[in-house]
Amino acid sequence: MSGYRLADGLYLYPTPAGAYYAASSKENDKPRQFIRTLFQQSETPELSVEQLQQLTGGNDSEKCLELLYHCQKLGLVQGLDTKIESPAGTLEQLLPTLLSKISENGKVLLADNQGFYLANHGFAHEVAEELSALCAEIAIIHERRSGLLLNNLGIGSHAWAIVNAGGNSQVGFWPLLIGSTRFVIAILGVPHFNQPEFVELVWALSRRYAANRK
Repeated sequence: MSGYRLADGLYLYPTPAGAYYAASSKENDKPRQFIRTLFQQSETPELSVEQLQQLTGGNDSEKCLELLYHCQKLGLVQGLDTKIESPAGTLEQLLPTLLSKISENGKVLLADNQGFYLANHGFAHEVAEELSALCAEIAIIHERRSGLLLNNLGIGSHAWAIVNAGGNSQVGFWPLLIGSTRFVIAILGVPHFNQPEFVELVWALSRRYAANRK
């Protein structure tokens, strides 16, 4: 018999670490699949064995509970006391506010792999255009060379940066893969991905670009 016991009255929700884990790589292991499926829901699902089976696509309740426990140990999911709905509004309305909360100085943008920014907070238009073009070039390099860095150097980070003479990041670039669409977040200074707004950001993008994909 399983030693797992589900807490009552909770709703499943990814943590900021879970959101980053799910969106920072194209790898499709079971924890990522599970979290990506959570982000496709219109509201946080209630925690139950039946719900876990539906979210994971598996009938073996023991394996579903093991996966949940594994994600919990890694800090990728959390249980909320109250159900919440996916971010309401258009991306044009949502993105600038959500992005502003994940940067220490409020200078951040989200660009696609074509070099156009979807949202910008804090950068002048001309600067945002140049950064977006750079984001597209970095996305290409990341796609081509990230495997080499991981396999040959053991570097598993998915972020890139422009650093000063002391090695401190001045501008950082973080690829985000949502469904089949690749984005890049550019942040001037220190990023704050450990905010609830980052989870909402990935949720909003997933609802738009990864709906009904598993």
